[in-house]
Amino acid sequence: MFIVNAQELYNKLCEIDFSNNYGNIVFNLAGITVKVNTTDTVGVTIQSWLKEYLNLHNIYFSVPNNTQEFPDFYLNPDYPNENMLEVKAFNYNASPAFDIANFESYCHSVKNKVYRLNADYLIFGYTMNFEGNIKIEKIWLKKIWEIAGNSRRYPLKTQIKRNMIYNIRPNNSFKEGKNSIFKCKEDFLFAIYKTLLDYKGKDFAEFWKENLAENYKEYFGYELNF
Repeated sequence: MFIVNAQELYNKLCEIDFSNNYGNIVFNLAGITVKVNTTDTVGVTIQSWLKEYLNLHNIYFSVPNNTQEFPDFYLNPDYPNENMLEVKAFNYNASPAFDIANFESYCHSVKNKVYRLNADYLIFGYTMNFEGNIKIEKIWLKKIWEIAGNSRRYPLKTQIKRNMIYNIRPNNSFKEGKNSIFKCKEDFLFAIYKTLLDYKGKDFAEFWKENLAENYKEYFGYELNF
Protein backbone atom coordinates (compact mmCIF):
# COMPACT_ATOMS: atom_id res chain seq x y z
CA MET A 1 0.00 0.00 0.00
CA PHE A 2 1.39 3.37 -1.06
CA ILE A 3 0.77 6.62 0.81
CA VAL A 4 0.70 9.71 -1.38
CA ASN A 5 -0.26 13.28 -0.61
CA ALA A 6 -2.64 15.37 -2.69
CA GLN A 7 0.13 16.90 -4.79
CA GLU A 8 1.60 13.50 -5.61
CA LEU A 9 -1.83 12.17 -6.53
CA TYR A 10 -2.46 15.21 -8.72
CA ASN A 11 0.86 14.66 -10.48
CA LYS A 12 -0.05 11.03 -11.19
CA LEU A 13 -3.44 12.01 -12.60
CA CYS A 14 -1.84 14.61 -14.84
CA GLU A 15 0.20 11.82 -16.45
CA ILE A 16 -3.00 10.26 -17.81
CA ASP A 17 -3.72 11.13 -21.44
CA PHE A 18 -7.30 12.25 -20.96
CA SER A 19 -7.34 13.77 -24.45
CA ASN A 20 -7.67 10.30 -25.97
CA ASN A 21 -9.89 8.77 -23.29
CA TYR A 22 -13.63 9.24 -22.96
CA GLY A 23 -15.87 8.10 -20.15
CA ASN A 24 -19.59 7.51 -20.01
CA ILE A 25 -22.31 6.72 -17.51
CA VAL A 26 -24.40 3.63 -18.24
CA PHE A 27 -27.44 2.40 -16.33
CA ASN A 28 -28.76 -1.13 -16.76
CA LEU A 29 -32.10 -2.34 -15.42
CA ALA A 30 -34.29 -5.29 -16.42
CA GLY A 31 -32.30 -5.90 -19.57
CA ILE A 32 -32.57 -2.28 -20.65
CA THR A 33 -29.34 -0.29 -20.93
CA VAL A 34 -29.26 3.47 -21.26
CA LYS A 35 -26.29 5.76 -21.72
CA VAL A 36 -26.82 8.89 -19.64
CA ASN A 37 -26.29 12.16 -21.55
CA THR A 38 -27.10 14.67 -18.79
CA THR A 39 -24.50 16.12 -16.42
CA ASP A 40 -26.45 15.65 -13.17
CA THR A 41 -24.40 12.72 -11.88
CA VAL A 42 -21.01 13.38 -13.48
CA GLY A 43 -19.48 14.71 -10.26
CA VAL A 44 -20.29 11.66 -8.12
CA THR A 45 -19.30 9.38 -11.00
CA ILE A 46 -15.86 10.97 -11.25
CA GLN A 47 -15.47 10.61 -7.49
CA SER A 48 -16.33 6.89 -7.79
CA TRP A 49 -13.84 6.56 -10.65
CA LEU A 50 -11.14 8.16 -8.50
CA LYS A 51 -11.85 5.70 -5.71
CA GLU A 52 -11.35 2.81 -8.11
CA TYR A 53 -8.19 4.45 -9.48
CA LEU A 54 -6.77 4.54 -5.94
CA ASN A 55 -7.71 0.90 -5.38
CA LEU A 56 -6.14 -0.28 -8.64
CA HIS A 57 -2.90 1.59 -7.92
CA ASN A 58 -2.76 0.33 -4.34
CA ILE A 59 -2.88 3.87 -2.96
CA TYR A 60 -4.11 4.29 0.59
CA PHE A 61 -7.34 6.16 1.25
CA SER A 62 -10.23 6.08 3.65
CA VAL A 63 -13.61 7.77 3.64
CA PRO A 64 -15.91 9.06 6.41
CA ASN A 65 -18.54 6.65 7.74
CA ASN A 66 -21.18 9.05 6.49
CA THR A 67 -20.55 9.76 2.80
CA GLN A 68 -22.14 13.19 3.21
CA GLU A 69 -19.48 14.25 5.70
CA PHE A 70 -16.31 16.18 4.95
CA PRO A 71 -13.89 15.27 3.40
CA ASP A 72 -14.37 12.90 0.47
CA PHE A 73 -11.03 11.16 1.13
CA TYR A 74 -8.37 10.87 3.81
CA LEU A 75 -4.99 10.15 2.21
CA ASN A 76 -2.84 9.35 5.24
CA PRO A 77 -3.72 6.95 8.10
CA ASP A 78 -1.26 8.56 10.52
CA TYR A 79 -2.11 12.22 9.85
CA PRO A 80 -5.67 12.16 8.50
CA ASN A 81 -6.51 15.77 9.32
CA GLU A 82 -3.45 17.01 7.42
CA ASN A 83 -4.22 14.98 4.30
CA MET A 84 -7.85 15.62 3.47
CA LEU A 85 -9.08 15.68 -0.12
CA GLU A 86 -12.33 17.00 -1.54
CA VAL A 87 -13.30 16.20 -5.13
CA LYS A 88 -15.28 18.66 -7.25
CA ALA A 89 -16.31 18.72 -10.91
CA PHE A 90 -17.90 21.21 -13.27
CA ASN A 91 -18.80 21.65 -16.91
CA TYR A 92 -15.69 23.11 -18.51
CA ASN A 93 -17.79 24.97 -21.10
CA ALA A 94 -19.39 27.05 -18.33
CA SER A 95 -18.27 28.96 -15.27
CA PRO A 96 -17.55 26.82 -12.19
CA ALA A 97 -20.81 26.49 -10.26
CA PHE A 98 -20.22 23.61 -7.88
CA ASP A 99 -20.91 23.92 -4.16
CA ILE A 100 -17.66 24.25 -2.22
CA ALA A 101 -19.48 23.70 1.06
CA ASN A 102 -22.70 24.51 2.85
CA PHE A 103 -22.18 27.98 4.29
CA GLU A 104 -23.74 27.44 7.73
CA SER A 105 -22.05 24.06 8.22
CA TYR A 106 -18.67 25.33 7.12
CA CYS A 107 -18.79 28.39 9.38
CA HIS A 108 -19.71 26.20 12.33
CA SER A 109 -17.08 23.53 11.70
CA VAL A 110 -14.10 25.64 10.63
CA LYS A 111 -14.10 27.71 13.82
CA ASN A 112 -13.72 24.49 15.83
CA LYS A 113 -11.76 22.37 13.37
CA VAL A 114 -9.42 24.91 11.82
CA TYR A 115 -7.38 22.16 10.15
CA ARG A 116 -10.15 22.02 7.57
CA LEU A 117 -8.49 25.07 6.04
CA ASN A 118 -5.60 22.85 4.93
CA ALA A 119 -7.79 20.48 2.91
CA ASP A 120 -6.97 20.10 -0.76
CA TYR A 121 -9.56 20.40 -3.52
CA LEU A 122 -9.11 18.25 -6.60
CA ILE A 123 -11.23 19.79 -9.34
CA PHE A 124 -12.14 18.16 -12.65
CA GLY A 125 -13.26 20.29 -15.58
CA TYR A 126 -15.16 18.06 -18.00
CA THR A 127 -17.23 18.26 -21.17
CA MET A 128 -20.03 15.96 -22.28
CA ASN A 129 -21.19 15.62 -25.88
CA PHE A 130 -24.74 14.88 -27.04
CA GLU A 131 -23.98 11.14 -27.05
CA GLY A 132 -23.03 11.23 -23.37
CA ASN A 133 -19.29 10.84 -23.85
CA ILE A 134 -17.36 12.58 -21.08
CA LYS A 135 -13.93 14.11 -21.55
CA ILE A 136 -11.71 15.49 -18.81
CA GLU A 137 -10.43 18.81 -20.11
CA LYS A 138 -8.34 19.92 -17.15
CA ILE A 139 -7.59 19.13 -13.50
CA TRP A 140 -6.68 21.59 -10.74
CA LEU A 141 -5.41 21.13 -7.21
CA LYS A 142 -6.30 24.09 -5.01
CA LYS A 143 -6.86 25.25 -1.46
CA ILE A 144 -10.27 26.60 -0.52
CA TRP A 145 -9.15 30.24 -0.51
CA GLU A 146 -7.83 29.79 -4.05
CA ILE A 147 -11.23 28.75 -5.42
CA ALA A 148 -13.54 30.89 -3.29
CA GLY A 149 -14.47 34.38 -4.41
CA ASN A 150 -16.49 37.48 -3.61
CA SER A 151 -19.67 39.03 -4.96
CA ARG A 152 -21.49 42.33 -5.10
CA ARG A 153 -23.76 41.40 -2.21
CA TYR A 154 -21.34 39.74 0.20
CA PRO A 155 -17.55 39.64 0.65
CA LEU A 156 -17.80 35.87 0.12
CA LYS A 157 -19.41 34.48 -3.03
CA THR A 158 -22.38 32.36 -2.06
CA GLN A 159 -25.56 30.83 -3.39
CA ILE A 160 -28.52 32.88 -2.17
CA LYS A 161 -32.20 31.96 -2.35
CA ARG A 162 -34.91 34.19 -0.89
CA ASN A 163 -32.27 36.17 0.99
CA MET A 164 -30.88 33.03 2.64
CA ILE A 165 -27.30 31.88 2.09
CA TYR A 166 -27.05 28.21 1.21
CA ASN A 167 -23.64 27.31 -0.21
CA ILE A 168 -20.19 28.76 -0.75
CA ARG A 169 -19.58 29.06 -4.47
CA PRO A 170 -16.32 29.27 -6.47
CA ASN A 171 -14.92 32.12 -8.49
CA ASN A 172 -13.85 31.90 -12.12
CA SER A 173 -10.24 33.00 -11.58
CA PHE A 174 -8.69 29.56 -11.11
CA LYS A 175 -10.23 28.32 -14.36
CA GLU A 176 -8.86 31.29 -16.25
CA GLY A 177 -5.40 30.97 -14.69
CA LYS A 178 -5.70 34.33 -12.94
CA ASN A 179 -4.52 35.23 -9.45
CA SER A 180 -6.78 34.14 -6.61
CA ILE A 181 -9.07 36.76 -5.10
CA PHE A 182 -7.95 35.67 -1.63
CA LYS A 183 -4.18 35.42 -1.19
CA CYS A 184 -4.17 33.27 1.94
CA LYS A 185 -6.39 31.45 4.42
CA GLU A 186 -6.63 34.59 6.57
CA ASP A 187 -8.11 36.59 3.67
CA PHE A 188 -10.69 33.88 3.16
CA LEU A 189 -11.62 33.78 6.87
CA PHE A 190 -11.92 37.56 6.92
CA ALA A 191 -14.38 37.36 4.03
CA ILE A 192 -16.45 34.85 6.03
CA TYR A 193 -16.33 37.17 9.05
CA LYS A 194 -17.44 40.20 7.00
CA THR A 195 -20.21 38.15 5.42
CA LEU A 196 -21.41 37.03 8.86
CA LEU A 197 -21.42 40.67 9.98
CA ASP A 198 -23.82 41.55 7.18
CA TYR A 199 -25.83 38.34 7.31
CA LYS A 200 -26.02 37.47 11.02
CA GLY A 201 -25.13 40.70 12.79
CA LYS A 202 -22.22 41.94 14.89
CA ASP A 203 -22.81 39.80 18.01
CA PHE A 204 -22.89 36.55 16.05
CA ALA A 205 -19.89 37.48 13.91
CA GLU A 206 -17.76 38.57 16.87
CA PHE A 207 -18.56 35.41 18.83
CA TRP A 208 -17.64 33.32 15.78
CA LYS A 209 -14.38 35.23 15.36
CA GLU A 210 -13.44 34.85 19.04
CA ASN A 211 -13.92 31.07 18.91
CA LEU A 212 -12.08 30.87 15.62
CA ALA A 213 -9.13 32.96 16.85
CA GLU A 214 -8.70 30.85 19.98
CA ASN A 215 -8.71 27.55 18.10
CA TYR A 216 -6.61 29.01 15.28
CA LYS A 217 -3.81 30.00 17.64
CA GLU A 218 -3.94 26.67 19.44
CA TYR A 219 -3.65 24.71 16.20
CA PHE A 220 -1.37 26.87 14.03
CA GLY A 221 0.67 28.36 16.86
CA TYR A 222 0.21 32.01 15.94
CA GLU A 223 -2.45 34.70 16.11
CA LEU A 224 -5.14 35.04 13.48
CA ASN A 225 -4.19 38.16 11.56
CA PHE A 226 -7.39 40.16 11.19
